Amino acid sequence: MNKRFTLLTALLSVVVTSIMAQPAEFLIGKTKVCVEFYTPDVVRVVKTPAGHDFHKSSLTVIAQPENVNISRKGNTLKSSGLTVKVDPRTGAVTFSAHGTTLLRERASASFEPRTDGPDAGSFRVTQAFTLDKDEAIYGLGTFQNGKMNRRGEHKLMEQSNLEDFQNVLQSIKGWGLFWDNYSRTQFDDDTAQGMSFSSEVGDCVDYYFMFGGSADGVIARMRKLSGDVPMFPLWTFGFWQCKERYKSADELLGVLNRYRQLQVPLDGIIQDWQYWGPNYLWNAMDFLADEFSNGQRMIDRVHQQHAHFMISIWASFGPMTKAYRQLNEKGLLYDFETWPQSGLTKWPPNLDYPSGVRVYNAFSPEGRAIYWQNMKGLFDMGVDGWWMDSTDPDFFNPKETDYDQKAGGDATWRRMRNAFPLATVRGVYEAQRKASEQKRVFIMTRSAFAGQQHYGSNMWSGDVASSWEMLRNQVPAGLSYSLTGNPNFNTDIGGFFCGSYNTRGGGSAPRNPQYQELFVRWMQYGLFCPIFRSHGADAPREIWQFGEKGEPVYDAIEKMIRLRYRFIPYLYSTAWQVTSADASYLRPLFSDFAADKKVWDMTDEFLFGQSILAAPILEAQYTEEKIIREDAMTGWDRKEVSDGQVVTGIDWTTPKQAEKYLPKGTVWYDFWTGKDYRGGQTLILETHFDRVPMFVRAGSILPLAPEMQYVGEKQWDNLELRVYPGADGQFMLYEDEGDNYNYERGQYTEIPIRWNDRTRTLVIGARKGQYPGMLQRRRFTVVLPGQALSAGKSVEYSGQETTVKL
Repeated sequence: MNKRFTLLTALLSVVVTSIMAQPAEFLIGKTKVCVEFYTPDVVRVVKTPAGHDFHKSSLTVIAQPENVNISRKGNTLKSSGLTVKVDPRTGAVTFSAHGTTLLRERASASFEPRTDGPDAGSFRVTQAFTLDKDEAIYGLGTFQNGKMNRRGEHKLMEQSNLEDFQNVLQSIKGWGLFWDNYSRTQFDDDTAQGMSFSSEVGDCVDYYFMFGGSADGVIARMRKLSGDVPMFPLWTFGFWQCKERYKSADELLGVLNRYRQLQVPLDGIIQDWQYWGPNYLWNAMDFLADEFSNGQRMIDRVHQQHAHFMISIWASFGPMTKAYRQLNEKGLLYDFETWPQSGLTKWPPNLDYPSGVRVYNAFSPEGRAIYWQNMKGLFDMGVDGWWMDSTDPDFFNPKETDYDQKAGGDATWRRMRNAFPLATVRGVYEAQRKASEQKRVFIMTRSAFAGQQHYGSNMWSGDVASSWEMLRNQVPAGLSYSLTGNPNFNTDIGGFFCGSYNTRGGGSAPRNPQYQELFVRWMQYGLFCPIFRSHGADAPREIWQFGEKGEPVYDAIEKMIRLRYRFIPYLYSTAWQVTSADASYLRPLFSDFAADKKVWDMTDEFLFGQSILAAPILEAQYTEEKIIREDAMTGWDRKEVSDGQVVTGIDWTTPKQAEKYLPKGTVWYDFWTGKDYRGGQTLILETHFDRVPMFVRAGSILPLAPEMQYVGEKQWDNLELRVYPGADGQFMLYEDEGDNYNYERGQYTEIPIRWNDRTRTLVIGARKGQYPGMLQRRRFTVVLPGQALSAGKSVEYSGQETTVKL
């Protein structure tokens, strides 16, 4: 009898506790804890003070909870991927998987009431966590401190020109966390107090815990929550030239014409600010300056030269613009100090003549509609991309009362502050998608919040200084950004402010050997960024400013540009993996080699896609990092020539040396020489001024295009396939029309390519899919590392499986 009763009780217990996913609520003391599974390995945790019910819609998370099978036993919830336990005494939540504890809250949430101002009735919300002693954590945003690991960090996270924050963190243990709050947030980590997030305004603690098992897995789950990454146009992966600023349409067209005359590849040219005229017309989104009186003709001529045109637009408007008047009538302009501060264009700003420029309210649907309405004229002229500057936005000399301003509904600027870039970028993306499906949205923006990858945006790292230290900082900044789920990152190649190198007058930096070395090494890092763009102030950056063809500096720059175009089949196929399989372009080494602790904090090497290890030179080898006056250049055998230019005794062709580490677990091939190295060792590598050190892992298949002047000049009908033996491998070659959204409707092709290392056989599989204008026949030439193209094996391919024996 007792045995039957025990069995019946157990069966009833199983029936009662086997439920479908729905929010599980726990009242622990004065705190209500809500746990909701979105997927088997993604959980949302919301905490509120008892009696303070609040239902919040996320600006970032667009996913809906799936029907996840979970079991509940007391305060423990379990899915197939995660176990979540709520402490019945403290309300602290613990996350574990497969018997291993992943993360523990240190205590329950803290709610500090806000009693004054328009945010009264809400709270400062804080949650602390306990990490393992040696646990490395990554992400959060583009910190400019040169570090990867966020342990020991103390940072007030507020969007700015140089540093931007996404509130997405991940651990070397394979878990991630998105802190879903848009106000200024203090992040702290120390031994005594643990890791914590503390946000200025919130009605609840609200975060998502994700278990992906690896860096790539966490990224995939963050995109599952916040949206995938749409494809950029094919041409965006070429080379871009820009400067602050082209002062006339003739100057811009002249730059493009000269690139074509020199036969240096170029796909994009960018017009920076003030094409609209004076600052009182700031961001009029129209060609009002006399020097740009016929913007349509300028854009048409850019297109006639097989190039593309991007234009600067801002998140603010001058008082004489149509947009200002339209927004002001609706009460959709903020009243705080922003750029430009003066209505006069001279530097420094003359504050006796204030500009009256004001930032628009991007949280308002009506505000976003007015913004697009004023952009639409540029779009109709054929503008190909949007340089959305100051999306942080610039916010000078802030006062607490500035944060009291309304940002939408009853929400204040204080509450919504960090989500501004997401709101304004999303508005442009959605408006252009409605206007046309024939031109993919391409946005370059200075700031980003979590989820922005879903809205056609690439973030650049702001107006960084021209220095070796800042170049070094860009590598971990870009990797950290990628780890938040945002794959599209670039920097101003050469740094924005290079005036310190103008030692022989304004604009002379490109002839200064110190700046020449820095610029070339920055170009070599930029080679691996999704967008490859030269830009800056204080001196022009076009290739001819650095010398002439046949001179080492010019040739080194041109070599990287030409190599970029050879990489485009690899890059564009990687772009498809980013879109379809949640991959990334810039990947820290621990993405694939987490077992190798030597790579956990590595800031000078990274993976470029799946196959290439990039190891750029980030220190001066031929000059000095400290800027030297030219009259002190005796160590470089300084001498004058008749035209006043400086010639130095630097021999840029002399090899140098650098230490580079190769992660253990595979064989690596030097891209340039084909020499193979066992992983798990530090090399003393011979380096060259015109080469960026990079290695290709065994088992890789690298497709390379012929050199071309612009994307589309030559079809991919004769591709080189470099095969790197030592392991089995595969690659998916992707193609589509290049600049519309038909790929979303299945109009694209994939060619699977497989390498069998044991049989030394390459199988080029049957082509899958189709699209208008696709190649029906092509040639592949298969080569091994270090082998000349002429020694490779060529095969004709018409879409059917083809085998090549090496």
